[in-house]
Amino acid sequence: MATGRTHRPATRSRGIPEATVARLPLYLRALTALSERSVPTVSSEELAAAAGVNSAKLRKDFSYLGSYGTRGVGYDVEYLVYQISRELGLTQDWPVVIVGIGNLGAALANYGGFASRGFRVAALIDADPGMAGKPVAGIPVQHTDELEKIIQDDGVSIGVIATPAGAAQQVCDRLVAAGVTSILNFAPTVLNVPEGVDVRKVDLSIELQILAFHEQRKAGEEAAADAGVVPPAVARKQRPSADQGPDGDVPAVMPA
Repeated sequence: MATGRTHRPATRSRGIPEATVARLPLYLRALTALSERSVPTVSSEELAAAAGVNSAKLRKDFSYLGSYGTRGVGYDVEYLVYQISRELGLTQDWPVVIVGIGNLGAALANYGGFASRGFRVAALIDADPGMAGKPVAGIPVQHTDELEKIIQDDGVSIGVIATPAGAAQQVCDRLVAAGVTSILNFAPTVLNVPEGVDVRKVDLSIELQILAFHEQRKAGEEAAADAGVVPPAVARKQRPSADQGPDGDVPAVMPA
């Protein structure tokens, strides 16, 4: 089976936009659920709704894959699963190392979805000598002194950083120097990497802060509604602009 060091996904060479690449896993997740229910075909509208996008965007995304569906029938579910998996590079084995086996790192190690999605946890690595040899998810933890050797021996090109923020950049530098070219960063810090290295950041605190903002805004709107006050955002929507007619409609023919 091919490893991640010898092959790269074909998406960049085929000119697929990054925004489309980011949506492909959403389509694949929805399609996999359909496949597990033995659904043979799906319309663009149904699949778009399941993936949380609009159908026009879905059809545009699939056009980059050369898949246009059949009018009146829709898309073949199994073929799309294969096609998207191939574009994402999931039809081959991608060995992954997880560095930092605290609560988060251990949770990631125990995640059962890696193997079914084309990823193999090649090693778990931690700086604590007391962790060395302890099994997590059936895999013995190894000390960071072994990091470079593990990457070379297993042909690892994807690293997951789940360390505290203060250690993340040093770990990142060692991963890159050893040959890792893609990093998934869970540490709450921004990593500096050279050109040619891809970093995806997952910051749970930022996502929670964004949700807190929306909750605060909704609470403010509800309080304003209870007081009979029209919130500014709603008032702006209701106020006719200079380009609108007396009923708030934009004229079919704009004046010269």
